[in-house]
Amino acid sequence: MDILWQELSFGTFDWQQFVRFSIRLVIAAGLGALIGFEREKAGKAAGLRTHILVTLGTCVFVLAGIGYGMNSDGLSRVIQGIVTGIGFIGAGSILKLNHEKDIQGLTTSAGIWMAAAVGVAVGLGELGLALLATIVSVVVLALLGKVDPKDVKDENA
Repeated sequence: MDILWQELSFGTFDWQQFVRFSIRLVIAAGLGALIGFEREKAGKAAGLRTHILVTLGTCVFVLAGIGYGMNSDGLSRVIQGIVTGIGFIGAGSILKLNHEKDIQGLTTSAGIWMAAAVGVAVGLGELGLALLATIVSVVVLALLGKVDPKDVKDENA
């Protein structure tokens, strides 16, 4: 049982850090849910669960680095890896259809990318920035999608 506790509390277990990390993970999930809910409501493939997992995953990468005691250089490399990995996920969500200019999934890809940025911000403790970015993202996705002529044309097709 001692070995299990040592593994669960790697290093020196600090309740304050546990609470801080727990709060950040819950906030990351909540902010990802806000973006994902809008995408789900719009009937997009990447919806609630995808955006929650992206914000949670990126937050966990950052928190793991912080918990391990990484300095800003190490965290910078972690964030660079996240951005690269999210690029691959985003690229997978973009489809080129038969027509020369008929491409779908760019907004989905951008939404996933934004959810990753929100998760990184939460992991770094920039909760105000993450909340503001989430609000602006939801406004852009929900409101501007209704006035963008390309989006209106695509919905009618």
